[in-house]
Amino acid sequence: MNNIVMEEKRYALLLAARDSDYVKKVYGGYFNVFVAAFGEEGERWDLFRVVEGEFPDMNELQKYDGFVVSGSPFDAYGNDYWIVKLCFLLQILDSIEKKVLGICFGHQVLCRALGGKVGKAYTGWDIGLRRVSMVRDLGSCCFMEELGNEIPQFLSIIECHQDEVWEVPSGAEVIAFSDKTGVEMFTIGDHILGIQGHPEYTKDILYNLIDRLLNNNCIQSDFADTAKLGLEIAEPDRKCWEKICRNFLKGRI
Repeated sequence: MNNIVMEEKRYALLLAARDSDYVKKVYGGYFNVFVAAFGEEGERWDLFRVVEGEFPDMNELQKYDGFVVSGSPFDAYGNDYWIVKLCFLLQILDSIEKKVLGICFGHQVLCRALGGKVGKAYTGWDIGLRRVSMVRDLGSCCFMEELGNEIPQFLSIIECHQDEVWEVPSGAEVIAFSDKTGVEMFTIGDHILGIQGHPEYTKDILYNLIDRLLNNNCIQSDFADTAKLGLEIAEPDRKCWEKICRNFLKGRI
């Protein structure tokens, strides 16, 4: 009998935010939050704290099956050295057609790196639960077409951002939108996926983030209360979002 040895799948989280005290205490860091949401048994996940200037070796990129770019309190259109370096890395990953999943800041910086436009959201902060409309009849987007009826037309997701994608890169396809944000998701081929919301967030993580934004005078108390109330009366569709992200990263199309 021939033994077939399956090569282990390998992924990297490009972490663009510093761990909050709360996430460190409850989850052991954002890395664990992402792996719990998107990882599967038998995989290897590596952590690169790009916000601290820690990047994968360019000679090692081919060893990875996919990359995830996290959210961040920084502006995706900023010119901090690590953000510019991240844009360069994303351009390389696109050129070799490695799978890249961008979340919130990651969604925006992917767009910027590949030729799109990002900036401050025209309608201000979006914090809390948002109902997202999935585009049907996607045509060239094989990945979402394959999921078909497994994904409803409307999905709720946790959001926390004051920036947004203004214009997607050439060749990109917008596959979800909301009444607040015109580009909630975009794809390029089957190797680039950007999601403006946070499929990895649990409600308690957002509650804590709202409190920190309020304490830092980034948002007003009535706005914070409204965001929290929305979380109390509804749930994000985390299972569906995890399915979308896992199927994309694992190439199950």
